[in-house]
Amino acid sequence: MAGSDEQAVRTRARLTALLADVSTGALTSAGGRVAGVYLRSRAPGLLRLAVLTGLPGPLFRSWWRLHVGRPFPVADAYRLGVHVVLPNATETMRRYPQFAAGLPFPFGSVHVPVPGGTGPLGVLTVLYPAVTDTVDDLLDRELLGRLAEGLGTELLGLADGDESAITWDGEPLCVRPPAGRPARAAVGRFSWDPSASLVRADDRLHALLGLRPGEFAGTMTELANAVAPADAHRVLAALRDTAAGKPPGAPLNVRACDGTPRLLDLWPDPADRAGTAVHGVVFEPGTAASADGAADLLPEGVLCVDRLGLIVYANPAAARLTGRARERLLGQPLWDELPWLTGPPYDDHLRGALLCPEPVHFHARRPAGDRDGPGEGAWLAVSVHPGTDLLTCVLVPASRVDAASGPVPEVQDAEHTVAGAHAMAPLYRPIALAIALTDAVTARQVSAVVMQELLPAFGGRRLAIYLLQDRHLYLAWETGFPQGFLAPFEGIGLDAHVPGVETLTTGRPLFFESMGQLAAAYPGLPLDARVGSRAFLPLIASGRRVGSCILGFDHERGFSTEERAVLTALAGLIAHAMERARRYDDEAALARGLQQALLPRRLSTHPRVETVGRYLPGTQGMDVGGDWYDVVEAGDGLALVIGDVQGHGVQAAATMGQLRSAVRAFALGDRPPDEVLSGTNHLLIDLDPGQFASCCYLRLDPATGLARIARAGHPPPLLRCPDGRTRLLDIAGGVVLGVDPHARYPVTQLWLEPDAILALYTDGLVERPGADIDDGIAALRLALAQAGAGAGRGGGRSLSGVADRLTAAARHATARPDDVALLLAARRPAPAGDRPPRSPGPGPAPGCRRLG
Repeated sequence: MAGSDEQAVRTRARLTALLADVSTGALTSAGGRVAGVYLRSRAPGLLRLAVLTGLPGPLFRSWWRLHVGRPFPVADAYRLGVHVVLPNATETMRRYPQFAAGLPFPFGSVHVPVPGGTGPLGVLTVLYPAVTDTVDDLLDRELLGRLAEGLGTELLGLADGDESAITWDGEPLCVRPPAGRPARAAVGRFSWDPSASLVRADDRLHALLGLRPGEFAGTMTELANAVAPADAHRVLAALRDTAAGKPPGAPLNVRACDGTPRLLDLWPDPADRAGTAVHGVVFEPGTAASADGAADLLPEGVLCVDRLGLIVYANPAAARLTGRARERLLGQPLWDELPWLTGPPYDDHLRGALLCPEPVHFHARRPAGDRDGPGEGAWLAVSVHPGTDLLTCVLVPASRVDAASGPVPEVQDAEHTVAGAHAMAPLYRPIALAIALTDAVTARQVSAVVMQELLPAFGGRRLAIYLLQDRHLYLAWETGFPQGFLAPFEGIGLDAHVPGVETLTTGRPLFFESMGQLAAAYPGLPLDARVGSRAFLPLIASGRRVGSCILGFDHERGFSTEERAVLTALAGLIAHAMERARRYDDEAALARGLQQALLPRRLSTHPRVETVGRYLPGTQGMDVGGDWYDVVEAGDGLALVIGDVQGHGVQAAATMGQLRSAVRAFALGDRPPDEVLSGTNHLLIDLDPGQFASCCYLRLDPATGLARIARAGHPPPLLRCPDGRTRLLDIAGGVVLGVDPHARYPVTQLWLEPDAILALYTDGLVERPGADIDDGIAALRLALAQAGAGAGRGGGRSLSGVADRLTAAARHATARPDDVALLLAARRPAPAGDRPPRSPGPGPAPGCRRLG
């Protein structure tokens, strides 16, 4: 959130406390394992994880940032403003396969938008144990909704109502979840320097002993006084003995000032040559951190890790097997002290244990020399047992594991294995990119997916994708390169001596760990930076050359064997996606051209009627469809028609053209509306394209305002009255065209008042994902009332402006609109002598009167 100086610091502190409280509350109310809050980033279209409760931040790094347009539940909750509830892995895979591939564990989740003034500010998300069918009985969705609403109100208050200031662009705040029982495993650390009479303690020690940081003077006497008076002399004696090289043989049982039991363990500092410095820990008895000393006697290594990844207990066997002293392990992050137990694929195992109730088993190799004393590297069999508050890791030499549990992995070079694992962190799955690419249709969408998914996974900052056409390479997408740098390479031939060409012609990827290597291999080649590394990947699909991909990194880095293999495989996925996208683009261009040729270039006019039409293709799929509209001269009046052919693509556009021609021919003969629709229905059945169509046909007499309307399965028109009120017209209708050869289409007659606006539209303008179509029609009525103010009056808004505002509103209402066709007609004021006679019966309806 934006701010400055002292005020910004206070605001930031209030913000972090608010986020921590809300995520913890959500975790408790939902009975979840993990909770978090995503907020908008300053980068457009990007959400950033602001707080994470119940899971170590490094294990969730791949989901720290999400694009609002990606097919993820968090993105849908934010973009659509709806709750997204996924009770189990089956439902998650069905609705969000890419999300399920990234977290392939049996859990459920709920994602709730955080409302703001004009739109969501972010998303509150909770992961919980999976349930069979529905979570409605187990999950208090109303409470989660109130938590999200309260968060939105507090955020707006912190920002003084300025929604643009509510952003998050840093790393997430990681919060320890509330314990499942009053006594929770915790470890406080301290050190004592006898020469300076100084005790340094961490905040956890203050909490365990019931001290406030300001109350502790930092001396040995104050530390002894922090425990019960009966134990003070024992603590002082143990400190002096440890400084003299005689630490206690077991942790001391002491009590805090409030009487709660604690255990105190002491040992001399091995780095102190004088041998007088002392280190110590205080922890709660009866928890996994101590297990009443029972685990200390086990031959297996036992480590306990809390839900933030801190090691809170290690028995002597664990210290021996990991090659780390116990005092060095306690209170430290797992990935700092035991890096060979983290990174791919071990992060996956730890994620699974944190999210699921079942234990996980795997093998890991402690690298040779990765210990405090001499020794060789060794394979360990690791079992991770999940718990509400802790993970318990059991370590056993792989040679002691029963053969039935599986073979020991083949020994590899340990340094190479660990380096490769961390070079590829955060973990990136080719299957996740493959699933994301299945949603990409056009070449631009494929390029966008590569930028959003591939670059963050490998830490890249630059990307360029070139496609091959007529033996020349043309730039399809680029990001991160200096402006204009790639211009000289546009349209470069396959005979050029540049890495982007040679990787394609030879089919071999090229990796340069420094810009110096690149300059030495290609003297005279322009470089976009002095420092960094580059990867040039050939895009080849089924033996066909498609193009080349360039990845740029800001720092020098090596490319391990694993990384080179993964990047090469991903290049193949990208090539196949690009090949598919190019075929799609060709077909879409043909369909768009056909559609533009079939839609009317101009509408028939009449001096007493203003008409205007708009067509907006959908942003997903083929980008063209079967929607159409037309205005045709019919006798001494006008025929207005709008229709929608089922489906998208070339076939839908071709069918649309045939129907438009048929309706136009009937209209020119001034046939009644019911005969026009019946004749068109028979034509579509005879053509038998395997498609059906909806249609609304209106014959208007501009002189009298008489309108005769028939519709075939099409949404009824909307009317804006001269006084500004709007309503949905009650028009009788028949079934869609192309289904029943005996269908009948009744005609409704109306008088259209001067200055009234009649709106005909296709369902793409009013349908919304997960919403009732009646709600969409109601929203269109409201938009028509607002947009049509003053239309038709001298100096007022033109009908063209009304159409622009309505179609813009449709685009804003949903991120994935279908094809939209809109036709508006307004009857201009007529001389008094031309006003229609009143119809018999009760008083006239506003704006128009129904006859008969």
